[in-house]
Amino acid sequence: MSFENKSIQCFDCGATFDFTVEEQEFFASKGYTNEPKRCPSCRQSRKERQGSSSSYGNNSYSSRPRSQMFPATCAQCGKATQVPFEPRAGRPVYCSDCYSRVRVSR
Repeated sequence: MSFENKSIQCFDCGATFDFTVEEQEFFASKGYTNEPKRCPSCRQSRKERQGSSSSYGNNSYSSRPRSQMFPATCAQCGKATQVPFEPRAGRPVYCSDCYSRVRVSR
C-alpha cells in the first residue's frame, strides 16, 4: 500500500495540518484505520487535559477505574502473579497462562 501526504482540517481549531507518509505508515503499523481528526498541537492539548483530569489508571480513554490487584502464587506452576480479587484459603488461584489452560479443559 502506498501513501501520499494528505492535508486535513483539525476538528478542534480548524487549522489545516499535514498527515505525512511517515505518520500514515505508523498508523497502519498500529492497525489504526481512521485518520487523525486533530492537529498535533490539539492532540497534545487534549491528552494533557484528559491526563490531568482523569483518575482512571494509565489509559486516559478508559471509562472505569483500575481494579485493585492482590499478590498470589499460581496453584499450578508456582509463579508469583497478581489477581483482581483477594485470594481465599482453599481456593486455587492461577496465573494467566495456567488459567487459560485450566479454563479450556473444563
